[in-house]
Amino acid sequence: MSLLASIPNPLGTSSITEVHDQMPSTSEILQTLTFQSGYNTNLVILGTTLLGLAAGIIGVFALLRKRSLMTDALSHATLPGIAIAFLTATTLGFNSKYIPTLLIGAGVTGIIGVLCIQAILRFSRLREDAAIGIVLSVFFGAGIVGLSYIQANAASGSAGLNKFIYGQAATMQPPDVLLMGGIALAAILATFLFLKEFALICFNDSFAKVDGWPVSMIDLVMMGLVVLVTVAGLQAVGLILVVAMLIIPAVAARLWTERLLQLVIIAGLIGAGSGYLGSVISALLPRKPAGAVIVLTCSGIFVLSMIAAPSRGIVSAVVRRVRLRLKIEADHIFEHAYESSSNLISNTELKDLSGFRGWTMAFRWMLIRSMLNAGQAVRTNVGLELTNAGTHRGAQVSRNHALWEQYLMSYADIAPSHVDWSVDQVEHVLSQELVNELERTLSSRGITIPQPNESSA
Repeated sequence: MSLLASIPNPLGTSSITEVHDQMPSTSEILQTLTFQSGYNTNLVILGTTLLGLAAGIIGVFALLRKRSLMTDALSHATLPGIAIAFLTATTLGFNSKYIPTLLIGAGVTGIIGVLCIQAILRFSRLREDAAIGIVLSVFFGAGIVGLSYIQANAASGSAGLNKFIYGQAATMQPPDVLLMGGIALAAILATFLFLKEFALICFNDSFAKVDGWPVSMIDLVMMGLVVLVTVAGLQAVGLILVVAMLIIPAVAARLWTERLLQLVIIAGLIGAGSGYLGSVISALLPRKPAGAVIVLTCSGIFVLSMIAAPSRGIVSAVVRRVRLRLKIEADHIFEHAYESSSNLISNTELKDLSGFRGWTMAFRWMLIRSMLNAGQAVRTNVGLELTNAGTHRGAQVSRNHALWEQYLMSYADIAPSHVDWSVDQVEHVLSQELVNELERTLSSRGITIPQPNESSA
């Protein structure tokens, strides 16, 4: 037996690399969620929650202003500022790792990066994406060179500078939390004081210029808020991940509402919730970095929103498409029955229609159930019998077919043999206003489509 094998392993693991996360207990989860898990943990949770709130609110205007990629360039442009601030403080004999000094340097070069993008757009023919790519890569490269120089020449005091790339939320101090609280308060106040102005610039800056609004000044205020949030987020999530905190909450909130004020509120809540839950998960699983977990939590909320949002989610879109197809196929059945002068659709006719229209067994069952639930048909031993509602819908679709067919032949000069497919696509979605306009247009040429005789069916 070797000497190493005879030494007991205090961790109880079979090897140094075999490290497993222990699932937290229910009491530990509740303590962390309710700010009872320790002073440092509470600082991190509170700070990242405030950061998420500010980033969510300000990110809305960056999204609406189509400046999402601009925030990416801005965050990467902060890295050389950190290196320059460190070297300047070292040269002058100050504390070279004083966080406010480093953040001021980051903010200065971040603003310079944004100004460089604006200068490239103004004095060259390059597009915005090319200008952003140039500034992002050049400034980030300069920052990496600066950090490499610092580590090679000032190694004793440079430890931890690279944490600004990926973030290190665990090093937060009370002044950092106060800073994030101040930025969150500034973001909320600026948003609600200048909501009308921000909305005008985001949605119609050309009109704002013509109407005499100070577009450049308002735009500068918005970008200044983005700079503040970006600089504040460097320590918590890092310059790479802070972009996600600015973009993802706003994009997720956009899936839930069409109104600007609600969009701002929802984005702020998603950002704050992401910071809170991400920090809690990171605290319960200590070897997981807080910044990355926060961004993953935010991404999870975005995926949930993309799936379950009531108007723009995937589920609602699928439901709308299925309902529309059920409506169209039911219209075909009603139209067939009306033109056959029969209220009864036999099982044989349903089977033939199913084969002709390409219905699966499941879809045919859903179609019949939808007609029965809508009171447009009743089940009989031989098939389906249309009610008055079903007969009326069949007559309406048949007349819409005739109106649109006559319009295409009279005004679009389409041959009668070529109009049927187009009419078949449109007849189900004509509103009453369009039907009335078609009637007036055809009447001006002496073409009249008689009202259907529903009782004959």
